Amino acid sequence: MDPAYESKVRESFARQAVMGEIGAVLGRIEPGEVEIELPYRAELTQQHGFIHAGIVATVLDSACGYGAFTLMPASASVLSIEFKINLLAPATGDSLLAVGTVIRAGRTITACRGEAFARSEGRQRPVAAMQATMMTVLGRADVKG
Repeated sequence: MDPAYESKVRESFARQAVMGEIGAVLGRIEPGEVEIELPYRAELTQQHGFIHAGIVATVLDSACGYGAFTLMPASASVLSIEFKINLLAPATGDSLLAVGTVIRAGRTITACRGEAFARSEGRQRPVAAMQATMMTVLGRADVKG
């Protein structure tokens, strides 16, 4: 694991244009676990006013990817290679909290679990669960961080 994992994650997140575009904010970063919060915005909803499933999946994918990235060597980059999502309830409320947690970190492949929670008035409820697989990428100039 890179001892500078937190700054590595923060620098990579800052370069991820989609997170900035949707207004996602990087939260807690621990070895093997990352949180991303997304404030509710009408522009991110589907026709019923719920945060769109694609947005929920995007934030969960990033939380899982960065959770995996915390355990990778300093010279590594991370790429998603597979995920499955279960949508459990409509994503409504003040914000969405996505938590990505490493289940098992391997040399090349890392398995992660993602959980998304709708937050409102100091309470939170589960709205999605993800199973994701991340790949450690080494030696590619076109894939950095």
